[in-house]
Amino acid sequence: MELQNKATRIKLFDIWTPQMRAFHMSWFAFFLCFFAWFGIAPLMKIVREEMSLTKDQIGWCIIGSVSITVIARLFIGWLCDRIGPRLAYTGLLLVGSIPVMGIGFANDYTSFLLFRVAIGVIGASFVITQYHTSIMFAPNCVGTANATSAGWGNLGGGVTQLVMPIVFTFFVGTIGLTSEVGWRASMFVAGLMCAITGVAYYFLTQDAPDGNFSELRAKGLMPEKQAVKGTFLEACKDYRVWALFVIYGACFGIELTINNVAALYFVDYFEYFQTMDTVKAVGTAGLIASLFGLMNIFARTLGGAFGDKFGQKWGLSGRVKWLFMVLFCEGLALMVFSQMNVLTLAIPTLILFSLFVQMSEGATFSVVPFINKRALGSVAGIVGAGGNAGAVAAGFLFKTDAITWPTALFILGALVTCSSFLAFAVKFSDVHETEARSATEAAIADRRRTPELVSV
Repeated sequence: MELQNKATRIKLFDIWTPQMRAFHMSWFAFFLCFFAWFGIAPLMKIVREEMSLTKDQIGWCIIGSVSITVIARLFIGWLCDRIGPRLAYTGLLLVGSIPVMGIGFANDYTSFLLFRVAIGVIGASFVITQYHTSIMFAPNCVGTANATSAGWGNLGGGVTQLVMPIVFTFFVGTIGLTSEVGWRASMFVAGLMCAITGVAYYFLTQDAPDGNFSELRAKGLMPEKQAVKGTFLEACKDYRVWALFVIYGACFGIELTINNVAALYFVDYFEYFQTMDTVKAVGTAGLIASLFGLMNIFARTLGGAFGDKFGQKWGLSGRVKWLFMVLFCEGLALMVFSQMNVLTLAIPTLILFSLFVQMSEGATFSVVPFINKRALGSVAGIVGAGGNAGAVAAGFLFKTDAITWPTALFILGALVTCSSFLAFAVKFSDVHETEARSATEAAIADRRRTPELVSV
């Protein structure tokens, strides 16, 4: 799909152009989805005690929280190609808010697991965010736009580790609710925020720079729905898509896993927390775990920005080489973190590991927009689903009694390191390299003709 009038720069303080409204609304919507998706994670100590959950049951909750997202992301990518990101995001936010609020009705392991699975649907929001920015920004900055919008969205995974214990403490300590009611009220607030944002997305955004898909199709400015028929199968037949599927599982899948286990990991494996009462332990562990997600404020942007720079200098193959480098370093950093048992050493190692995780994610989606423009939604959906497939696979390591969680993390680090070599399977023809170089040069030239002071 070749749409016109894409933005050639990111003007952060501009809310008037459709490109920047889409940028800000898409990252904010994804932020809230991520916040709600993992809102229960820092409160799992309370839930575990209330429902007497075993390690095996907690493991299934971890797996369940990311499993349905695999299917949801495949579907939402297909849907974006047909109805556009505006309607897709509105519908997802409204539907996804229901189980987030509804988890408060869970009263045993089975009902809690079912709600935890259903909440995972909102994880498909990532695909819409990447789709929307991909069709709004030109090749010279699309990697940066994708990485920044997704990174600031992923920031919700860190903020929720910090904020949800505070919200819980407010309900319990200030209002006087019991712990059992407090975590339920906290999740209701998260779900309500998602629903409100869904309505705002409908009224504040449009699908493309020149209008919504329905309007553009009526004017003959983009192909009809029938023209994108078969694009999903087309994407499925491209081996490069599946290489990126595994690669994204090795970075975003690891981030999802850490978001799910970090707070409990610190509570259970570091002596510092053993003498604390429950509320203080939850708050302190959540604060430390939040550092991992908070790196998204800049780390994923770095991955996409360097992807764009490598692309400008060495073409599409340069983007791929950058992806290999950061993913390889991610695997090594995870193995080192898994061996840390002193909190003062574990925290900086966690931050370094987080840096490479999120740069790898940004680097991946600096490559995705160039795989198949006609099937952009399907490619983004499949690759995005790879992140959740990786998290599902990783989840099985944390539910078994045969290995400890530190050992599980070491195994994951080794697998990530090996997966990094798949980047070299993502190749581009000379024709595609030439097209990408020409489009990038044209975008840079356009940018120089219209200089702006506030941009990235």
